[in-house]
Amino acid sequence: MSNPIEDRLSALGLSLPDAPAPAANYVPFVRTGDTLYVSGQISMANGALITGKVGADLSVEEGTAAARACALSLLAQVKAACDGDLTRLKRVVKLVGFVNSPAEFTDQPKVINGASDLMVEVLGDAGRHARSAVSAASLPLGVAVEIEGIFEVA
Repeated sequence: MSNPIEDRLSALGLSLPDAPAPAANYVPFVRTGDTLYVSGQISMANGALITGKVGADLSVEEGTAAARACALSLLAQVKAACDGDLTRLKRVVKLVGFVNSPAEFTDQPKVINGASDLMVEVLGDAGRHARSAVSAASLPLGVAVEIEGIFEVA
């Protein structure tokens, strides 16, 4: 049976990573009713961490790519929470993005657009969401971006 979300990812030349395992004493997601809370996903690509401070070590464009990678990990966690069936994803409710950046950096929203834009590219209107984009003096393992999400699922 065709899965429109998986088909759209494929059409965009994207694939979901394996849902990352938690790195400490927490769970990757919690579902209560139709709401799924996904723990922060750190920036990784091809199994390697994307590290550095955006605006110092990395450009805004590189930060945007890191945020996009976080979005793919978020979708991977949603898929795991839905027993492998992404058709159960009804909408993205909210994303909270943290950008590892120097104090004078002010383009956090542009960086987190990488995740927001991906959600809309893949899910259409169901990918439109509320959002926060904030700076952090540092992030776990020195990663460039971390994003957590809230989703509505069936």
